[in-house]
Amino acid sequence: MKNFPRNAVIVLLLLLVTGGTFFYLRPLTVYDQLPRMQLWLQGVHSRYVHAGQYRIHYFEALPPADLPDRPLVLVHGLGSKAEDWGPLIAPLAKQGFHVYVLDLLGYGRSDRPLNASYSIAEETAVLEQWMDTLHLGQVDMMGWSMGGWIALKFTLDHPERVRRIAVYDSAGIYFPMPFRIDLFHPSSPAALQELVNVLEPNPVRLPDFVARDYIRRKQQDGWVVDRGMAAMTSGHDLLDFRLAALKQPLLIVWGSVDRLTPPTVGETMHRMVPQSVLETVSGCGHLSPRECSDRILPPTVEFFNANPPLRAGEKSF
Repeated sequence: MKNFPRNAVIVLLLLLVTGGTFFYLRPLTVYDQLPRMQLWLQGVHSRYVHAGQYRIHYFEALPPADLPDRPLVLVHGLGSKAEDWGPLIAPLAKQGFHVYVLDLLGYGRSDRPLNASYSIAEETAVLEQWMDTLHLGQVDMMGWSMGGWIALKFTLDHPERVRRIAVYDSAGIYFPMPFRIDLFHPSSPAALQELVNVLEPNPVRLPDFVARDYIRRKQQDGWVVDRGMAAMTSGHDLLDFRLAALKQPLLIVWGSVDRLTPPTVGETMHRMVPQSVLETVSGCGHLSPRECSDRILPPTVEFFNANPPLRAGEKSF
């Protein structure tokens, strides 16, 4: 018993050293657990389901029991994952939505098959299979960046299954890319910093140990992003000649300082879809659904709840 305090101190020190060493070597593994823990504490459920031949991970957040069940599907972008919608998942559920957020094929905790193309067409097909497996009929849908492209294509392919759609800093139509095609698969700290500079309106320099871990991880799974980018830049799934046929109410939200998909892309989409509403988020970049969620939530909820649908127009907030 006399040695207990000393032994306890030794064990504590060993745990701190081990934990600190692990964090230094694998900081992204630690970072990944933080949003997952936060979602769990908010009552968001992590689930798996087989959609066709693939095992797909998704989050599900239930609305309050006294409100009607309104399914809302969220689709993330290239090199992203379901957790990146984290700041909006529980707040949307509290507003009465039954929120579903999948990890697309190849991303997050979903399957990463070697023989997949990870094209917009393939991801859209997996989205359809996943919705069929969960018996989701007509839904509202939100898509961010590449996820906006997938959500728009799904809506055009299956108009009866989407009531209203909102896209955030979305891809999907042609624009001159202001970045190199390998931007999302950085192979050096300098290349990673270039990616950060494009994504963040006020970029900061990443610590060297974080940059090393990010590059290590991309050496393992960056091929998925490479295939997805190659498929997107091939032009096969561009929606330039289809988007005008969209009949659903459409909300287009854009960060005013998005350096990845410039605001002019959102303005062009707005002109192509007469019933669309364009919202510009002042001072926010490409990651506005995550970094400016407090300002994005109110107009998003207003759009999905409006009866009749909001009239076409533009505004900043």
